[in-house]
Amino acid sequence: MLPAAHRLRRSVDFERAVRRGVRAGRSTVVVHLSEDPEGDARPQVGFVVSKAVGNAVHRNLVKRRLRAATAARLDALPAHGRAVVRALPASATASFDALSVDLDRGLERAARRLHERAGVGR
Repeated sequence: MLPAAHRLRRSVDFERAVRRGVRAGRSTVVVHLSEDPEGDARPQVGFVVSKAVGNAVHRNLVKRRLRAATAARLDALPAHGRAVVRALPASATASFDALSVDLDRGLERAARRLHERAGVGR
């Protein structure tokens, strides 16, 4: 389970992560990652699972799987990182392992892009 301290809740936090961050897409998820040096020193993650994924049962299943997969990967996120994981319709039929692999690759790619962006700005 993803601890409450690591969850994004406010819509303004979601918006900042999506608009100011970098994006990395996979077949089942899109990861938006940004850094907020003024915020808490612990990474926070939010999830977006639209009706395009399926009915409420499928959406909740995808959310539970993504939360569990993300909880195991919190240490891979930057200390001030804010991530939004958006589920794509293919996530409804994907297994937990497939979602985990896509999440891993999406987070790695987004973190690499964020690091490259920070290096360019210096």
